[in-house]
Amino acid sequence: MQRVTLQTIADRVGVSRTTVSNAFSRPDQLNEELRRRILEVAGELGYPGPHPAARTLRRGRAGVIGVIFTEELSYAFADSYAVGFLRGLASVAEQSGTGLHLIGWPSPDVAEEVIADAVVDGFCLFSPEGHPLVQTVLRRRLPVVTVDYPYVEGVPFVGIEDRVAARTAAEHVLGLGHRRVAVLGVQPAPGRTDRDWLDLDRPGDLRFGAGRARLAGYRDACVAGGLEWKDVVLDRTPNDRELAWQAAERVLDRIPRPTAILAPTDEVAFAVLDVAAHRGIEVPGELSVVGFDDVPAAAPAGLTTVRQPITEKGTTAGRLLLDPAHEPAPCVVMGTELVVRRTTAPPPGAIA
Repeated sequence: MQRVTLQTIADRVGVSRTTVSNAFSRPDQLNEELRRRILEVAGELGYPGPHPAARTLRRGRAGVIGVIFTEELSYAFADSYAVGFLRGLASVAEQSGTGLHLIGWPSPDVAEEVIADAVVDGFCLFSPEGHPLVQTVLRRRLPVVTVDYPYVEGVPFVGIEDRVAARTAAEHVLGLGHRRVAVLGVQPAPGRTDRDWLDLDRPGDLRFGAGRARLAGYRDACVAGGLEWKDVVLDRTPNDRELAWQAAERVLDRIPRPTAILAPTDEVAFAVLDVAAHRGIEVPGELSVVGFDDVPAAAPAGLTTVRQPITEKGTTAGRLLLDPAHEPAPCVVMGTELVVRRTTAPPPGAIA
């Protein structure tokens, strides 16, 4: 079947190609009857409409922001932190009549094609540290903002002091008297599988910069509090509640059992609480649990956690991206606070 073009429609209606083009892009320049006739013929011929890239070139903008995640796209809808961030970003985009194009974490072999074909006005990179995709995005020479990690010279950045915040969480349980401490949520980089030789100060050993910074913060507090870091139990698990359940079971099987667990996300902390409830382990009487993020479900669960401005991160990233006239590129570091609820208490047998 012959491809239907603007000229095909113009020949059928008996008008110029420019007139047909205006029917799609500048409807106010045509009388309603002529535009209706052009659209009717276009529908009869099966014309799908102007190519998005061509339309973007004519208008000078796509009206869309590309949001690239560090995980598969399903993560954006399953993780409360990602949902909260997107809510903030979307609220700013909606105010300016801009849409969001969500892009799951592409593998390096398809990254070039995915980014090259994305019809967007700019990119929001959601913690893409160490991925070659970062340079691919920068080569597009469109406005870019990075969130959480990494900080790229000359590119607007939005994040928090992860290391400082995590140290505060660990200091809290140490201050309560805990000395058998475990950390869940260690995520080695691809090819790194043995947690015993992971180096928190070596970027290539751990998958995500935020995770590395939080682990470093836990270590800072433990060392300052007189604990040997090698005596702190570390266990691998992605930010997935089901897999974190398995990690929590491994940790709670240990003898002696840890009396406090530090989780670098609330999702991992929820899994620990679920396992504890399933096994009849009293929280906080026998086990203290601290999360990170303070997602909406944390308060009803009574979870002690580090609160970070999740939605505000999204709104700030959106404003920086949609108003890119900044010199120099801003680095916005937001505050956090430890919210103490009912999942932490002194360890069993501690003297009040």
